[in-house]
Amino acid sequence: MMAGVDGTRTLVTGRVVTPARVLDDGAVLVEGDRISWVGRRADLDDRSAELPDDWAQGRTILPGLVDIHCHGGAGGEFGADPDAGRTAATHHLRHGTTSLVGSLVSAPAPSLVAGVTACAELVAAGVLAGIHLEGPFLSVARCGAQDPTGLVDPDPALVDTLLTAAQGGLVQMTFAPERFGAAELVDQLAAAGAIPAVGHTDSDAVVARRALDRVLHRGPRGGRPLVTHVFNGMPPLHHRSPGPVAAALGSAARAEAMLEVVGDSVHLAAETVRMLFETVGPDSLALITDAMAASGMPEGRYRLGGREVVVEGRTARLADGGAIAGGVATLIDVVRWCVTEVGVPLLDAVNAASRTPAVVMGWGDVGALEPGRRADLLVVDDGYEPVRVLRSGAWVT
Repeated sequence: MMAGVDGTRTLVTGRVVTPARVLDDGAVLVEGDRISWVGRRADLDDRSAELPDDWAQGRTILPGLVDIHCHGGAGGEFGADPDAGRTAATHHLRHGTTSLVGSLVSAPAPSLVAGVTACAELVAAGVLAGIHLEGPFLSVARCGAQDPTGLVDPDPALVDTLLTAAQGGLVQMTFAPERFGAAELVDQLAAAGAIPAVGHTDSDAVVARRALDRVLHRGPRGGRPLVTHVFNGMPPLHHRSPGPVAAALGSAARAEAMLEVVGDSVHLAAETVRMLFETVGPDSLALITDAMAASGMPEGRYRLGGREVVVEGRTARLADGGAIAGGVATLIDVVRWCVTEVGVPLLDAVNAASRTPAVVMGWGDVGALEPGRRADLLVVDDGYEPVRVLRSGAWVT
């Protein structure tokens, strides 16, 4: 399946998932920290790095996964302190997520600034690919697991302080477009290179569409607005009151918005996820985990942004009120569920967990098995369980 040559060249063979197709007998050649060749194994001129054929049996090579919405894992929460963030990031990296955005929930301004500062250290060190602020400019009516006492209208001065603390690391921010000052917030974030993401909103379809259009016209990063975990944290779609879901689906179908999808078997029904792939398509869907500290941990009690969360099975809920409080899956868990339980084609699920989120973030260096890109690979077995992870040309596991 894999071998190294001269300490700087690595050949990985097996079923290879490229952005356009699945190669049943493929190969990926890595030189240094870059992918130098991808294609059919039979077409590879230099076969000197190969190991016996039985190494490749039952192995599939995916691009390193890209999770743009994750709060923690392995008991650690992003924003608590850099060490806790490193613990969480390492957990997801060992499961194949080679590009990870650390998400922070709403909190009072001093706590947010401290959390962003802690995450900025991890961005500078290459542990995180960016920072996501899920609030605090959200709807109280659709706050979900967010603390409603910490939700406020957009505050330009606070945003400036957070941007300064992020040191260029803020890549997206979730906001409710019906809050006073939301239009100005879009302009401020876009000017700073952060994507305004519509979410945790009680708006109607018209307000949501106008917000998405405003982001689109300013084109930060990949040029398209985000919708934070579509369907969750917003009113349900109704034929006489379509709400933000209708605006999100329409914009995504026109390739004018990107929808985050928590495909973990808890946040959305399987048929809802199937519908999204069939109507919007993988080029407008970014699979995410929305994982919190309990990812990779046993059932029990944990915390998310200072609020107590009870984890039973695959579900995390607030101890007070029972709202779903993030997830416990890794991104390869999400891909596995989409493929084996929902029936999403492997190519579509993998693209939605790698290439598409990289595109919306404007990261041309990751997210696909293509020559010239950073050598990030996830090798899985025939049950889509992680076997080995390569990041920047070095084996992590």
